[in-house]
Amino acid sequence: MKHYDAIILGAGAAGLMCAAQAGKRGLRVLMLEKAERPGKKILISGGGRCNFTNVDAGPANYLSDNPHFAKSALARYTPKDFIALVEKHGIAWHEKTLGQLFCDGSASQIVQMLLDECGDTVDVLCDAFVSAVVKDGDMFAVGASGQNFAAPNLVIATGGPSIPKMGATGFAYDLARQFGLKVVEPRPALVPLTLGGEDVLFRELSGVSAPVRAHAGSKKRKASFDEAALFTHKGLSGPAILQISSYWRPGEEVGITFLPQADTDWLLEMKRDRPRAHIKSALREHLPDRLADALAEKLGIDTELGNVSDKALRAAAQKLANWRFTPSGSEGFAKAEVTIGGISTNELSSKTMEAKRVPGLYAIGEAVDVTGWLGGYNFQWAWASGVACGDALGSGS
Repeated sequence: MKHYDAIILGAGAAGLMCAAQAGKRGLRVLMLEKAERPGKKILISGGGRCNFTNVDAGPANYLSDNPHFAKSALARYTPKDFIALVEKHGIAWHEKTLGQLFCDGSASQIVQMLLDECGDTVDVLCDAFVSAVVKDGDMFAVGASGQNFAAPNLVIATGGPSIPKMGATGFAYDLARQFGLKVVEPRPALVPLTLGGEDVLFRELSGVSAPVRAHAGSKKRKASFDEAALFTHKGLSGPAILQISSYWRPGEEVGITFLPQADTDWLLEMKRDRPRAHIKSALREHLPDRLADALAEKLGIDTELGNVSDKALRAAAQKLANWRFTPSGSEGFAKAEVTIGGISTNELSSKTMEAKRVPGLYAIGEAVDVTGWLGGYNFQWAWASGVACGDALGSGS
């Protein structure tokens, strides 16, 4: 049996960052990764260029049963810290919209950077299928691919079940439950929504995209995002929809503001200025033709604006400002970019990511009930939680 100071299950973003941090402290670390190579999700992210962080990342950009849990790790390892690491390795990057940072080149540069940071004290074993994990006294014994390993520290960094075609599973939750840790029900997040019933008519707009304000959720779980929405053959997608999907629950409505910058009385103003205009042509000035035509048809106004009552035009403007859809569901973990829920933060130290009731057991990254917005926020949580854990391993904290 080979002995290490720490064993990390999963060589994704959080696991690699944790190993690098622990390796810098001279710890002997083993990473067990069931895929054929480390960092597979990193490699496909951001269209292959890795949206590696967001300059605006802060606690308000994350969902969790305990919204305060992420504050400690995020404060101690910030986007500026990761940017400094990227620049130290000479990786060129650029900022896109809304604070999103990408590599100029390839996402593989980020994976190689993390592997280089791990140094000589970190071993990475790929194609490693964990068959058993047992705690015997102060040591964790792990069986993987016919080999046996032991360490006083074990880190769960295997992520959630989103994107199963990449090999994602609920292994982290099974292992957590094995050690008596509670798990918040996992759900797909940052995922396209499906439409049925009367809304199914919008499927005819498949491929049409438009800037909107999307809103969903209720009470404390409420949010809105100004980004693009995309109509698909199954329902709704695009950045705005992916964002609000994290706040939506089955059976609830989703609201779409089709002209978020328009004044409340814009149709009345157009009626006064251009009474012979039709609502279809008015909408075509701001929206793709196919979408404008579909909305005009559903509004049921097919005459010149000058012939329509102010009351009817106000009602039309109000509907356009808060068009309600009731999704029939989502496209599930197969299309979800991340997972909401996971190992309960009530079980973990926010400073070290160590399980309160199981000394030496840690959980980081997507495996934990902390989920970020679309746009680099989940990577920043991976880096921050990985550093917090890597700093704590073997310190007796």
